Amino acid sequence: MLMIFAVLAYYFSSKSRKAEYLERLEYRARSIANVIIEDGHVKVDLLRKLDRTTFQDLYKEAILVYNPNYDLLYSNLKDTTIRTHRNLLDYIKVNKSYSYEKGNGEVVGIYYTEGEVSVIVIVSSFDKYGYQNLTNLSQILLLELATAIIVLIGVGYFFARKMVEPIDKLVKEVDSINANNLQDRQVAVQGKDEIAKLAANFNTMLQRLSDSFDLQKSFVSNASHELRTPLASIISQLQVTLSKERNASEYQDVLNSVLEDAESLTDLTNGLLQLAQSEMRVQQFVFSNVRIDELLMDMANLIRLKQKESKIDIQFNKLPDNDLLVTCFGNESLLKILFINLVDNACKFSRDNTAHISIDFYTQYIMVQVRDKGIGIPVDELNKIFEPFYRGQNVQKTRGHGLGLSICKKIVQIHKGHITVTSTPNEGTTFTVILPHMM
Repeated sequence: MLMIFAVLAYYFSSKSRKAEYLERLEYRARSIANVIIEDGHVKVDLLRKLDRTTFQDLYKEAILVYNPNYDLLYSNLKDTTIRTHRNLLDYIKVNKSYSYEKGNGEVVGIYYTEGEVSVIVIVSSFDKYGYQNLTNLSQILLLELATAIIVLIGVGYFFARKMVEPIDKLVKEVDSINANNLQDRQVAVQGKDEIAKLAANFNTMLQRLSDSFDLQKSFVSNASHELRTPLASIISQLQVTLSKERNASEYQDVLNSVLEDAESLTDLTNGLLQLAQSEMRVQQFVFSNVRIDELLMDMANLIRLKQKESKIDIQFNKLPDNDLLVTCFGNESLLKILFINLVDNACKFSRDNTAHISIDFYTQYIMVQVRDKGIGIPVDELNKIFEPFYRGQNVQKTRGHGLGLSICKKIVQIHKGHITVTSTPNEGTTFTVILPHMM
């Protein structure tokens, strides 16, 4: 920017010098023409006399005076054989004036008429003092530019170091953080500038990472424990059975017990896969229009095939005017997992193995409620049931692994919905799922 300003200052100063000097030469030419013409006659002697005394005041000035026939009337040059090109004289005569810049100065020519007498006056000179002033200006600009650059580099370096210091400090603190010391680690936050905001955001990210690692460790620990239990049971039963000969009835009992443990292991594996799938990013799922009522009816048929004693009652709180009122933009596979888990739990814990499902809709969302008439959930456990592997104290004897509800919550979050639970001990539990629809 400084270089641009310096170049512009020099450029406009040069333009101003040229315009001013050409104007001065033109004034000079008109003054000469006015002196040389007197009483309708060209008086060259008077011009020579003035030229020898006071008229000469321009550096390296050359004066040429011609009549309309292009005869040289006067020249202050020692070489009187010098002539101007005829095309130039024609141009001056037609256009009345002419000016240009050449290597050794500026030239101005005019066609002057007074009465019936006309002359062509050409004056050239070198603007010695103007160019000297330009040279001085260029030296001043270069000196100022060099000084300004040195000062700016020094000031810029000083402030850059001041700005980079907190970043360097932040980088050093971040370098010292790893998976082993992530717990309760935070970088220092000072002030309210952008660096402080960056540090605060980084602390928030560290907290999220710490929570994720804790959740991962808890998940691995719980998954290992849950997987170990049925495997240990299967191995121990087989080892005891093979320790001696047994009759067919005993073998059948052992195989039934092993089958039950294998089914439990399969359920756990499926739950872990579903949980891992629910942890995927929203962008990795394919979303489409899903009719919730049709999905619930298909899902109910699947559960009846799986558990013949299960009963599922599906009711509309009010009938929809069009299909869009019960249509959700979501992933059909995930929504099936969501409602299968909820309805399966309702059938499993309900005293009459019945799950009551109600469908309702509003301007912005669809509401599905799954209700059972079971043992209920204690009030102090309601805020924990959506955690992975958590099981209430009153369902320890019921087969399960505590994964279904955590999977349901993640699926609802993927669809930007809400899931809530209300329960009364020994009366039943109601899960409410709210999903945005297409309207």
